[in-house]
Amino acid sequence: MTLWGSSRTNRHDMKPAVLEDRVKDLSSAPVGIVHDWMPGLAGGERVVQEIVRCFPQSTVYTLFDFLSPEERAELSQGRPVHASRLNRLPGVRKYYRYLLLQCTRAIEEFDMAGHPFVISSSAAVAKGVLTAPGQTHFAYVHSPARYAWDLTHEYVANIDGIAAGLKRMAARRMMHRFRLWDMRTPPSIDHFIANSRFIRQRIWKVYRREADVIFPPVNTEGFTLPQAGAREDYYLTVSRMVPYKRIPLIVEAFARRPDLRLRVVGEGPEMAAVRAAAGPNVEILGHLPFAEMKRQMQHARAFVFAAMEDFGIVPVEAQACGTPVIALGHGGTAETVRPLGQDDPTGIWFGEQTVESLLGALDTFEAEARAGTFHAEACRRNALSFSAARFRAALLAHVAERLP
Repeated sequence: MTLWGSSRTNRHDMKPAVLEDRVKDLSSAPVGIVHDWMPGLAGGERVVQEIVRCFPQSTVYTLFDFLSPEERAELSQGRPVHASRLNRLPGVRKYYRYLLLQCTRAIEEFDMAGHPFVISSSAAVAKGVLTAPGQTHFAYVHSPARYAWDLTHEYVANIDGIAAGLKRMAARRMMHRFRLWDMRTPPSIDHFIANSRFIRQRIWKVYRREADVIFPPVNTEGFTLPQAGAREDYYLTVSRMVPYKRIPLIVEAFARRPDLRLRVVGEGPEMAAVRAAAGPNVEILGHLPFAEMKRQMQHARAFVFAAMEDFGIVPVEAQACGTPVIALGHGGTAETVRPLGQDDPTGIWFGEQTVESLLGALDTFEAEARAGTFHAEACRRNALSFSAARFRAALLAHVAERLP
């Protein structure tokens, strides 16, 4: 009898050999994998890719699929990918993020009847997919929709331009209606999985549900220690230039420390503010191909990160390259960067998203780096605890233990 048709086993009494057999049995499970949308191969899509590798007979469902054929094949491993009817709207790539309420209806239109269990990968609406009483729904939550919950006032306040008042009013109504729908979803979810302890707290705050933590996969095979060449004297930050990443804050801090060099990799709507804050000691490199970005990361003196992240993959990628990290000591980076005071530290925490707080962390890092506190091998070992292989093993064990 297949795993999903077997009798219920108490997971706390499950012997390792039994768990191993149940994990092997999952390879033939026709799982339904539901993801919000796929604008490109970013962190959320890499999670889906690893879920597909866990369940090679799965089918992927998503509201919007803007991937190239090559990207789609890489993500799905040749498995079917079904996009919603909204994906066929003319020019939808330009405005899909404004269709939040339409997305709540479209996600409920996916028919999961052919799948014994469902795994949703959700930062917005995917966890709202409808499942039957006999189906087990695992919701891997990257975050409750922040623009609808704790960041809704900031989101609305940043709306400007023509008829800004009317647009803010419409946004408030839309967020209110979305929150009502969002609170419909938790009762239909059997098991919540959070991508960090920080998100586990947010799941409890918003939905009053407990969640297990499985950290997302990081490409520790692609990001490696440099084969040759010494560390250079520049600091590095790599990011999309959007407001919550706080790249202008990092640049402003270095403008006040002209004795230190900073290189900035990335592009986005904050680019003008970044250029305005930059001094002669800041190089803005824009978008770089992967190989060159990796080389910059491998040889940097340290990686600087100021965002309040749900998890934060890029600081782990930097550590995989043996590079210590200077990061905000809140949110996901507080779980992925080992600070001073712990064995084998991999970086420095700063306490507030302010220039002064970051400057203090830079001073501390300079002193500790001269003392030889940080070691590339320790950074690499810490990063390996977030590898894709570790993610797959943890997810498979989690599902095998909890299926009826």
